[in-house]
Amino acid sequence: MGRSALLTKSGRGRASLVRRARLFWLGLAILALALVSPLHAAGERSFVLHMVEHEILMLVATPLLVLGEPLPVMLWAFPPPWRRRFGRLGADLGSSLAWRISSSLVGATVLQAATLWLWHMPALFNRALESDMWHIAQHLSFVVSALLFWNAMLGRRGARGTRAGQPALAALCLFLTSLVGGALGALMAVSESPWFEAYARLGEAPFGLSAAEDQQLAGLVMWVPGGLVHVGAALLVGAKLLTSRKETVGAR
Repeated sequence: MGRSALLTKSGRGRASLVRRARLFWLGLAILALALVSPLHAAGERSFVLHMVEHEILMLVATPLLVLGEPLPVMLWAFPPPWRRRFGRLGADLGSSLAWRISSSLVGATVLQAATLWLWHMPALFNRALESDMWHIAQHLSFVVSALLFWNAMLGRRGARGTRAGQPALAALCLFLTSLVGGALGALMAVSESPWFEAYARLGEAPFGLSAAEDQQLAGLVMWVPGGLVHVGAALLVGAKLLTSRKETVGAR
């Protein structure tokens, strides 16, 4: 409804609205696919498949949702009085200390890194495997922290950093994130004993892997593909920064 209302009022912005809508629905479809497909059920028996699910959530679905910028469009689904109320609520939230910290480049980077490392502590990860509520909390925290992270890195609406002229800091944060996630993945990849009792109790994992081998492969998934996504994003941000500087110099 919000998109329809905006399309009727848009001129040159129609193409942008359509593109953002496609990105949003693609991200939502990938998010749903990761959470309700057989992959989710298989992740309860295999750590590597569980890790693939987490990587899809944090590296594929959430950046697409951020690029879709759905919230401004959703506001147009409400009558004008409600839009104004929600707008004031959003302005109040945006001026709060918690939002200023969590939406900043450094704050979002630290928050996502802390979320990643805390949930991979054996006690918490085992609890998530054994309790549906804890498992929901784990996935929700991964998605929320990743949304805040990509919102800050991509400089979307409400983010503090890249729109304030700090693409170099964004590139640095992306590179550091690749190291933080890569370090955790590397530790799991080189470990010769399983960290998580819930998987060790299951015995042989799918594909004929032992619990230790399953964990090592999961560590590689976090280490290599995860690291490449963040490094690639850092290079894109850096290239954009260099291009903008060349254009500025050329205009003088």
